Amino acid sequence: MDEIDSSRLIFVQLKQGGCERQAASHEQFEFSPKESQMSTVLAIHASPRGERSHSRRLAEVFLSAWQARHPQSKLTRREVGRALIPPVNEAFVAAAFYPEPDARPLSMQADLAFSDTLVDELLGHDVLVISTPMHNFSVPSGLKAWIDQIVRLGLTFNHSLDNGIAQYEPLVQGKKALIVTSRGGFGFGPGGELEAMNHADTLLRTALGFIGITDVTVIAAEGEESEARTFEVSAAEAEQRLLALAREF
Repeated sequence: MDEIDSSRLIFVQLKQGGCERQAASHEQFEFSPKESQMSTVLAIHASPRGERSHSRRLAEVFLSAWQARHPQSKLTRREVGRALIPPVNEAFVAAAFYPEPDARPLSMQADLAFSDTLVDELLGHDVLVISTPMHNFSVPSGLKAWIDQIVRLGLTFNHSLDNGIAQYEPLVQGKKALIVTSRGGFGFGPGGELEAMNHADTLLRTALGFIGITDVTVIAAEGEESEARTFEVSAAEAEQRLLALAREF
């Protein structure tokens, strides 16, 4: 996905049933460049949809506002929803858990090459932004495959035995994450009547926390399968929260 231009005025086009509605404008948000510290952001886009993706579009609202505030900082996008992320197979497992990592055969190094790239990409950025829809109560398969590729023994976590019991140590430190998600129904958030059915947020929080990323913020737009106006309101509220959050990250 190409880099998008930063702008002080951001409009989100909400498409419902072939009709376009323009969400509230954001003239009140003036993003002056922030010179105090340079941050780097890795954006993971997990929706298999392109321009029709609500989670992708909302994440880009945040990214555009963040770039306006940090014009000299680095932003990297990684596509996992519309690009093939290979699932873990037997060769990957054998290579990842090889008892002497520094002496892996060349064939095993090749089996882990793409995973190494994804891990280096994650470790090379300060902030992780994940845009994802909820698919059947969890995350799309491409995002799950990405998680399996970056949860790596010796790189993002360590393993030891304590009286024969497995103990795990996270190795990723000093990073925070933002999850931008869209959901078809209502009530999947904290305290909602469908919260127990939300295995998307819990999966991401658990996997990220396991490797050491515990500072995680979730912003969701709900009701995509409801009437257009209902989702439009929820998406506009999410957009406002993202614009405000861009001033803090």
